[in-house]
Amino acid sequence: MTDFPVSALRSVEIGTPDIAGSVDFYTRVWGLDLVDEVGDKVFLAATGDDFHVLELKQSDRAELRKITFRVRSAEDLASLFAKTAAAGCTVMREPGPADAPSGGERFVIREPQGSVLEFVHGDQQKQGTIVANRPNRLAHVNINSAQIEALSNFYQDVLGFRLTDRSKLMAFLCCNNDHHAVVLAEAPANGLNHIAFLMPDLESVMRGSGLVVDKGHPIGWGVGRHGPGDNVFAYFIDPQGVVIEYTAEVLQVDDGYRVRGPAEWVWPPGRTDHWGIAPPKSDACKKAQISIGFSGG
Repeated sequence: MTDFPVSALRSVEIGTPDIAGSVDFYTRVWGLDLVDEVGDKVFLAATGDDFHVLELKQSDRAELRKITFRVRSAEDLASLFAKTAAAGCTVMREPGPADAPSGGERFVIREPQGSVLEFVHGDQQKQGTIVANRPNRLAHVNINSAQIEALSNFYQDVLGFRLTDRSKLMAFLCCNNDHHAVVLAEAPANGLNHIAFLMPDLESVMRGSGLVVDKGHPIGWGVGRHGPGDNVFAYFIDPQGVVIEYTAEVLQVDDGYRVRGPAEWVWPPGRTDHWGIAPPKSDACKKAQISIGFSGG
């Protein structure tokens, strides 16, 4: 298997103009648990091993403030810091103790297209469980890019990710056996496309989606099955306009997986997924997928 220095996507930080409303949505509707509050941040956990998967911070607007990756070793943390600095990233925090209650050592950079990335080693984890109809961990983060090939090269050449598939509009990148932890979407401006939360199985995607609908939040796209990654999906929009996804059954890959190009990821007219039964993506979902910027951007 490829020697990945980054072992997993751990968490994301979202800025919200209504932190109380966001906490209510992600706990009461989406299925996360409030695990800590430190200063002006709230930390929310899924049911799996990660201490937290979502950080919420009061902000003037909805924005993606940070993506956090777990790193395999202290040596890899030091190596990645040197590589990101040499690649022209803005160093926001040099290696040192992490601010989050999960602890560990970390550094924080802003990559050339504007997203803030944190790399952590030695952070606290918990004894997770699988709970039906509730998120277990993050599955992937999808980033809009006006220069998708340059950002894809950055993730591969500097951060050690591997390209698994390339459709007409998206690049899929892995850092472990999951088909993708990061997806890059071609867009007119850089920003957040959506955040995906891994559910235990297809049944949990279906039932979990039904519970979200019961609480007044319609499905923006799905339920369907994607092409690259073969994962089941259901997209929603949170109250601040952030697109979030329930997903399951993500394809597991190894070094023998053959990268497929745009010519091999083409649907028949009118179809947007493998099954061919998902309704078209809502206009509200399409708009939201290109409306959330990066902090400071």
